[in-house]
Amino acid sequence: MTSVTQKRPASGSPPERRFGARALFAGVALALIAVPFALLLFLVQDKWRPLADADAAARDDLHGYAVDHGPFVTAMRALSDAGSTVVYLAVFAVVVGWLLWRRLPRLALFVVVTVAGSSLLNQVVKTAVDRARPVLPDPVAHANGMSFPSGHAQAAIVAAAVLLLVFLPVLRGGWRPVALAAAIQWVLAVGFSRVALGVHYVSDVLAGYILGAAWVAAMTAAFNAWRVERGQRKTDPLDEGLEPETGPKLDPR
Repeated sequence: MTSVTQKRPASGSPPERRFGARALFAGVALALIAVPFALLLFLVQDKWRPLADADAAARDDLHGYAVDHGPFVTAMRALSDAGSTVVYLAVFAVVVGWLLWRRLPRLALFVVVTVAGSSLLNQVVKTAVDRARPVLPDPVAHANGMSFPSGHAQAAIVAAAVLLLVFLPVLRGGWRPVALAAAIQWVLAVGFSRVALGVHYVSDVLAGYILGAAWVAAMTAAFNAWRVERGQRKTDPLDEGLEPETGPKLDPR
């Protein structure tokens, strides 16, 4: 009797597993983006009184302080400029170049897609929502475009998360909590600077945080599914980073 042996697909993962991984990715994206972001958007467009009052109070209080304190405005502008698109382009150009030089094209692709995709997503959502920026009698700063969600806040959380996920395998011991604390402080500082300068509402910044975190989570889930399809083990990105086996190549030493 002749037996017939069926081979798995060249990817090393059966079709049902690949479908399950992609379904998980879709579920994560839907839950993280649709639920909290849609709720916040609904409250903003519905002019929910507690949220509207919080936006107005933060806008007016911080603007009143900024008008009378020049050094504060200078510091907030410096923070805002440090979190601008031009700076991130320079930083991530170096990161992508470093990853390609170390022969890590998949990590480089993750960085490019996640960072560039986040910027595109932000512009699409801003255009769709079409919320005007705060109007102040004596503005200390100006910004173009729409207000919701904050591009600076979204870019800050995406940038911090991407850097942590990529370089986590070489952060050992006490360096991990230090890097995490620095990332959190950076994200909060950039968001605060945008409200302090009067170019965003608090709800804009919160929306940027939610959308940015959701986008990174979705891209991370997709990257992990890609790893499984290629026959690599599934990892816990928050504990090991995106590709823990690349630690030696990432270590500049």
